[in-house]
Amino acid sequence: MKHIFCKLRALLFAMVIGLVASASALGANVVIQNADTGTTGFNDPTPVSPVGGNMGTTVGQQRMIALQHAANIWGATLMSGPTITIRVTWQSMPCTQTAATLASAGNFGAGSIWSDFPGAVVLNTWYGNALANALSGIDRNGRSPEIQAQFNLNIAGTPSCLNGAQWYYGLNTNHGPNGINLVSVGLHEFAHGLGFQTYTNSSDGSQIGGISSIYDRFLLDNSTGKLWSEMDANERAASATNTTHLVWNGPKVKADAAFVLKTPLLKVNSPPAIAGNYEIGTAAFGPPLSSPGVNADVVQATDPVEGPDNTSTDGCSSLNNAVAISGRIALIDRGICTFVSKVLNAQNAGAIGVIIVNNVDAATPPGMGGSDPSITIPTVSITKANGDLIKAQLASGVNASLLLDGSVPSGVDSAGRVRMYSPEPFEGGSSVSHFDTTPFPNLLMEPSINGDLTHNVMAPFDLTTSLFLDIGWPTLISSVPAILTEEGTNQAVAFDSVNQLRGPFRVLGQHNFSLDRYTRVMLFTTNLGLNPGDDLSVLSVNVQGNLLTVESVGTLPGLSQTSYIVVRLVDLPPGNLPVIVTLRGVSSNTATIEIVP
Repeated sequence: MKHIFCKLRALLFAMVIGLVASASALGANVVIQNADTGTTGFNDPTPVSPVGGNMGTTVGQQRMIALQHAANIWGATLMSGPTITIRVTWQSMPCTQTAATLASAGNFGAGSIWSDFPGAVVLNTWYGNALANALSGIDRNGRSPEIQAQFNLNIAGTPSCLNGAQWYYGLNTNHGPNGINLVSVGLHEFAHGLGFQTYTNSSDGSQIGGISSIYDRFLLDNSTGKLWSEMDANERAASATNTTHLVWNGPKVKADAAFVLKTPLLKVNSPPAIAGNYEIGTAAFGPPLSSPGVNADVVQATDPVEGPDNTSTDGCSSLNNAVAISGRIALIDRGICTFVSKVLNAQNAGAIGVIIVNNVDAATPPGMGGSDPSITIPTVSITKANGDLIKAQLASGVNASLLLDGSVPSGVDSAGRVRMYSPEPFEGGSSVSHFDTTPFPNLLMEPSINGDLTHNVMAPFDLTTSLFLDIGWPTLISSVPAILTEEGTNQAVAFDSVNQLRGPFRVLGQHNFSLDRYTRVMLFTTNLGLNPGDDLSVLSVNVQGNLLTVESVGTLPGLSQTSYIVVRLVDLPPGNLPVIVTLRGVSSNTATIEIVP
């Protein structure tokens, strides 16, 4: 693409024209219907302060605002002529100190699935209310809601329920260590009602009326080579517990998984005797792994204890070999104290990363819970067996990298198909109608809500919309906007509108030089997906947390898939700053622009 933009250089600024401003009629109108009575749920009058962009003044108002926000995200992603109504109640649902039902959702009422209707993509196949209505253009279920959902009232900060966890009603993801993000849970539950579920009784394999759902037609057991629509009831029941072998066979999910999913790993670079990639567990705290990641020599952490040699390797107190640890990756044994405590002790000693070695024999490395915003170094865990291998070579010098490998997707089979949740024994309400728990990063439609979800429901962040495309949902955006970057880098292809500089983009100072004191930048993108009648409100550009003013957008002559976006800069600090383009809540790749002091 580099030579194309050089040839166009003289033309670009003559093409900066604005879009006609008008409201878009596309998308779906997704409405939350309050089905609560009395003074509970949405009607709870308890006063509260605004939180995370949610300006409701009572608990009930904030609940409604948060769930309508989740509904609006789906409305900005999917297309439907008929309104999609979601009947919501807040109810007392199971909750113990260690486990809880956060919410549940599905189609509303009897007769809420449809087959052989005008617009059905596949005949002799069940579709849920919302999708059948969208495909047919007719509100087939009349005044009845399309989806029903229930949310758990018992999650209210009491010790007996998830050890004091409580709902977080903010519209962002800053829910803290003990908050459960209601927007994330709403997105998840509403997705079930929109079609992310099987209507087959997965415990015995029986189907309603002997007909497969559209969802079933993409469920493949890779050990038998059969789709669920090709199986008998006994085969489906067996497949529902055929762990790691039930996969999604849809082309869109498979294609998008290749760049959404990555593999976090420990790569031992030397010595040759143990060099290679090692499976790891990841931490809920600290920065996520990245590429190329952290690289350093590995040193066993030791801390003082009472005993024959006066040292321990569990890292539960201030390390007594801080000089050796500083600038290196600390190897610490599991046990005695929390993961967070171990990592903080290593960080205070100057470590740039931590490897936790399991203290019991297990086939897979442990996940690591906890929260501490002061942790700034990455942490991984490994099995005891792999830890013993590394420890045996420490005297020879071990060098390793903690990284995210973007070339290898996680949670997929050998053919690149994403695994579906099929544990043994069967889990009612969870099995089959979710993605597996093995993909990284965590996906919205895993059986448990994870704290690192972003509220983005499309690739390159998530695969839920990809699955909806497979089952036939009309969507506003069939591909993800992408910022074009310089070859071999992540630096944005851009022009400085004042100085006519070719990207990688550089600004020659922190202050603006144009006549109106503003510097403009023109970014180039693909897959922008603008619709007739869109105005600039559907688009935003974010540079290191700064939302920039989008002044104009258009396409390049002869290159209809390539768009330009003109944004006005604010004063920015020097350095390589991340830039992301977001269209209707769907974000692009992250590129960088360079600000030079």
